[in-house]
Amino acid sequence: MSEQALLLVNLGSPASTSVADVRRYLNQFLMDPYVIDLPWPLRRLLVSLILLRRPAQSAHAYASIWWPDGSPLLVLSRALQQALAPHWAHGPVELAMRYGEPSIESTLLRMAGQGIQRVTLAPLYPHFADSTVTTVVQEVRRVIARHGLALEVSTLPPFYDHPAYLQALLASAEPYLQQPFDHLLLSFHGLPERHLHRGDPKGKQYLRNDDCCLGASDDVIAGCYRAQCLKSAADFAGLAGLARDKWSVSFQSRLGRDKWIEPYTEGMLDTLAARGVKRLLVMCPAFVADCIETLEEIGDRGREQFLAAGGEELLLVPCLNDHPAWVQALVGMCEDVTDA
Repeated sequence: MSEQALLLVNLGSPASTSVADVRRYLNQFLMDPYVIDLPWPLRRLLVSLILLRRPAQSAHAYASIWWPDGSPLLVLSRALQQALAPHWAHGPVELAMRYGEPSIESTLLRMAGQGIQRVTLAPLYPHFADSTVTTVVQEVRRVIARHGLALEVSTLPPFYDHPAYLQALLASAEPYLQQPFDHLLLSFHGLPERHLHRGDPKGKQYLRNDDCCLGASDDVIAGCYRAQCLKSAADFAGLAGLARDKWSVSFQSRLGRDKWIEPYTEGMLDTLAARGVKRLLVMCPAFVADCIETLEEIGDRGREQFLAAGGEELLLVPCLNDHPAWVQALVGMCEDVTDA
C-alpha cells in the first residue's frame, strides 16, 4: 500500500510586514467567495475599497507581533508539523496555508511529484465554517481537478467536541487555570450572521442566541458554527471544573459593517471590567496556533482596552501550538480518519 501523507492546513500570513505583501495577502483572502460571499463584481469593488487603507493598518499590527523567524502562525505551524512527524507512521507530514505560502497548490503538486497517492487532509479549524473548512476542501479539490492529480483524500472533520481536543485544551491551559483569576473569557473567531443562515438547509433561521444554541440537537449543532463554539466552551468549562459564573463566551475579529454573531469580545471586555473583574484570563479555542488575532488583537489591543476599562491584568492563554497533548490528540484524530 502506498504512503499516506498528512497535510496540515491553516489560514496563512503575509510573506512579510511590508504594506505590499500585506495587501497581496489580504486581496487573496478577501476575494475568496467563501469569505466575502458577494457576486464577483461587488466583491471586487468592496475589496478594492478595503485595500485602500487596510493594508497599512494591518502591516502595523503584523509588525508588532512578528517574530525574528517570521509570522508566528507559520513558525508555530512548522513546529507542529515537526512535532507530528515522528508520530505519523504512514508517510510524510506536510504543511500548507490557504492563503499565502506554502500554498495548497504548490504543496499538492510537490507531493504528487514524489509519488504520494493518498492524503489525510487536516484543516486546523475545530469548528465548521464555509470561510475556513469548506474553502480548504474546495481548494484541494480544485487543484486535484485542474492538474489531474491521482490523489485520494480523507478529510479530518471539525473536532469541536472531540474528547482529545478538549483534553488538549485543558492540558495547555492548566498552568494558567491554577493561578488566581477572577474570570475566564473564551473568545472565538466571529462570523457574519448571514453565514449561519446560509448554512441552514431547512430555513429555520436558528442559532442566533444562547438559548437556541445550547438547546440545539446534535444535527443542528453539526451545521452551526456558533452552537459548536458554545458547546466547546461548555464542555471545556465542565472539564476544568469551572462554576458557570466563572466563565463567558464572546466572538472577535469582526470585519465590515455586517451583523456578526454576538456577544462581541470588545463589549465583553468592558462589561467584565465594569462588573469588577480585575484579573482576566482569555482563551481563544477556535485558533490552534497563536496568530495576529490572538497575539495582537487580544494580547495587545484587548489588554489595553481591559486595563483602560478598570481591569488590572489580562492574561492571554497560549493556543495549542505544538503542546505535546495537542500533538497526541491530532495524531489520534487523524489516525481515525486514515483507518476509517
